[in-house]
Amino acid sequence: MEEKKFDLNSIIGFVLIFGILIWIMYQNQPSDKEIAAEKAKKELVAKQEEQAKADKTKTAVLPVAATATPGDTVQLAQLQKTLGGFAYSATLPSAKEAYTTIENEKIKLKIANKGGYIVEATLKEFKRFEKNSGQLVELIKDNNSNLNIQLQTTDNRTLNSKDLFFEPTLTKNGADQILTMRLKAGANEFLEYKYILKPNEYLVGFDVRSQGLNKVLNSSKPLDLVWDLKTNRNEKSVSIEKRFAQIEYEYGDEKYSSVSHGTGKEDTPEKVSYIAFKQHFFTTILSTDKAFEKSKLQSDDLVKDEKIDTAYIKQFKATVPLAFSNGEVDYKMNWYFGPADYKVLKTYDKNFEKIIPLGWGIFGWINKWIFIPLFGFLASFIPYGIAIIIFTIIIKLAMSPITYKSFLSQAKMKVLRPEITELGEKFKKDPMKKQQETMKLYNKAGVNPMAGCIPALIQLPFMYASFQFFPSAFELRQKSFLWADDLSSFDAVVKLPFTFRYTEIISVCFQFWQQLRFSSI
Repeated sequence: MEEKKFDLNSIIGFVLIFGILIWIMYQNQPSDKEIAAEKAKKELVAKQEEQAKADKTKTAVLPVAATATPGDTVQLAQLQKTLGGFAYSATLPSAKEAYTTIENEKIKLKIANKGGYIVEATLKEFKRFEKNSGQLVELIKDNNSNLNIQLQTTDNRTLNSKDLFFEPTLTKNGADQILTMRLKAGANEFLEYKYILKPNEYLVGFDVRSQGLNKVLNSSKPLDLVWDLKTNRNEKSVSIEKRFAQIEYEYGDEKYSSVSHGTGKEDTPEKVSYIAFKQHFFTTILSTDKAFEKSKLQSDDLVKDEKIDTAYIKQFKATVPLAFSNGEVDYKMNWYFGPADYKVLKTYDKNFEKIIPLGWGIFGWINKWIFIPLFGFLASFIPYGIAIIIFTIIIKLAMSPITYKSFLSQAKMKVLRPEITELGEKFKKDPMKKQQETMKLYNKAGVNPMAGCIPALIQLPFMYASFQFFPSAFELRQKSFLWADDLSSFDAVVKLPFTFRYTEIISVCFQFWQQLRFSSI
């Protein structure tokens, strides 16, 4: 009795499918171009530092000690030489290094008098990759972020709002906290930032408006609002966080795009409705109800050596215009400081969930309409590692009818192998006749020689979609299973030029075992 063995087609099929899987995982690794760009990055950073020093010397900066008291006309006159119409701001008690903190159950924000912008943003529910250290995720800290409006005055001065002192006023409207920061040119003339923090929200209202500045500011062209951020490292793998850290934005009629990875990358989209400085599992988003007419978005890599450069991952910068209307500016915007979690982002109904990389075309649809709801349901009542296994089984069962037909065709091909071999010997000098007779044999037996490729073609979109889904699944962050302490992170199983993520190991091994098992029938 002949022993059960694999035919050549099955072996070739295994090799091709496994090769495709290895290729997909390899494609997810950092690009060689990213590594090659590090030398150029060093030169760019040096130029940026020189430019920053040059800009600093050209721009009027208010010294902390250079303040005056109301009514001190001599001091006020001296300040007007450098600050022009905004000299009044230096006469107020708020003209000093001081901070106001607002917080709810989810986030804690620290806003400085100098510049009026957020200098610390802490997420109170999440910890950094050393999850036992107790250190919370801080999206903004240690001066890694600035928000500045370049003020072009009617007396031909260029002032930076980040160097001037705002007057804070904290009030409440029910459970909402409202922090008003005003850069004053007079008692009733000011540039205002208004922060509105509601309970249990990651979204912060952010209104920017001016009042009575039509004679102080030059309104012939829009004000430039410049927002920059050096993204902190918050995850275990520097290389993976670098890969997923990217500027994402929505523009035009709900179109969506992102700034390419690398050094010195830049986009200039129009009609921008939001800009996201996205990290791997967390993001900071600036959105606006009135679209920015034209934006300049810049991205640079900060990681030259992954063993040394572990504090910051990317340098992001956005320059957007604030247009005047009747001599004043008035924009209603929002800040989002929180997790890059598809379900959370979708609740805000602002298309924020588009920043999650679910894949293009059919891969994105599979993730959006099948994988996210299914995995979310499973993970709601069973451990995550087991949920991955059951998730894979369900997908395999859903495709089993087509897979069964393919395996049946393969079984018939095995039965016909002796006859095919005989035809090959009989017509070895006449390839055309051999092909004709072989096709007659296939038709008589009801065999489709291409049927063996169908399962691979059908499964490939689902496999690739899973490679997009699992790395972006916020639910897996810092979740353990068996020996794995973090299902969202890569781990070196063997010494290869690339690494495997635990979720990939569980899913791929189970699918490959299933393919091997059925093919041996």
